[in-house]
Amino acid sequence: MRIALLTYSTRPRGGVVHTLALAEALVELGHDVDVWTLARGGFFREVDSRIRLHPVPFPDIPGETVGARILRSIALLREAFDPFPYDVVHAQDCISANAVDRCVRTVHHIDQFTTPELAACHERALRRPYAHICVSSAVASELHAGWGIPATVIPNGVDYARFASAEPAVRDEPYVLSVGGIEPRKGSLDLLRAYALMDTPHRLVIAGGETLFDYRAYRSSWDAMARTLPVAPEVLGPVDHSFLPSLVAGAAAFAFPSTKEGFGLAAMEALAAGVPVVVRDLPVLREVFGSAVLYGHDPASLASALTRAVKEPSPVRREAGRALAAAHTWESAARRHVEFYASLPK
Repeated sequence: MRIALLTYSTRPRGGVVHTLALAEALVELGHDVDVWTLARGGFFREVDSRIRLHPVPFPDIPGETVGARILRSIALLREAFDPFPYDVVHAQDCISANAVDRCVRTVHHIDQFTTPELAACHERALRRPYAHICVSSAVASELHAGWGIPATVIPNGVDYARFASAEPAVRDEPYVLSVGGIEPRKGSLDLLRAYALMDTPHRLVIAGGETLFDYRAYRSSWDAMARTLPVAPEVLGPVDHSFLPSLVAGAAAFAFPSTKEGFGLAAMEALAAGVPVVVRDLPVLREVFGSAVLYGHDPASLASALTRAVKEPSPVRREAGRALAAAHTWESAARRHVEFYASLPK
């Protein structure tokens, strides 16, 4: 089967991580896979040489608005992409789903946008694809309730061995880690407030944060709040792919206070590394993580859960987390994708 997977970036966002891991697992099963993407430089990691990569140059334009950037990204990918050679065209996000006329779409999570161009992009990318996959039942239910669209549920895989075998990073101070940058969907302001309430010597470290969207106003609010609180968070920005497992494995706890998620891949990677995880109490995260993590719904309860995680780590919960992460393999996810592709109308 010849398969095109489309994504919107070469940077280590969750959907891009998913796209590359799925592509490699499909190739391992003997399928012919191309990955198309908008590109500001190369991919954040090496990619299996059996996969054909089609990076579409997407240079920054100073002063460009979010709306204009979205429209330009769709137009550039649409102009470059040729659907003719493929048995399946599979888009992983709203930009790539808008750039093709007929595709399968994985809906990782459902957002609400105020930028008109982005809101329209999001809506079209839900309605136009002829078949849908969701990475959790909670998102599939949300898609059906809001749009009447049925979806097949195929959970993410996890690169379990990469995180389970990582040597913990050595740092001067113990730290609580969050991965995903500073942005509204990641609940960064609540995390900052929670950290200020914690009664521990742990540093808050935040890694990641590459995106097409413009969160400068939100980041300014976050910085302003940080200056008023008796805390000193450390913002690393994007970290090298090879270093991330060690950074995760060295954390005393992993904070995942996202307000919207489809699966929670970064938190599952932390479980693979044996790190206590605290997540926001969302139906989707209850579905995915069950009793393997601790939950909070606001800054006070997140602070309480994080304090408990670093002061009273549970060996039982740790082993449950490792077992849960090990059960989510990319091979299994790829096999289920192949079954799904084979069921599609020709």
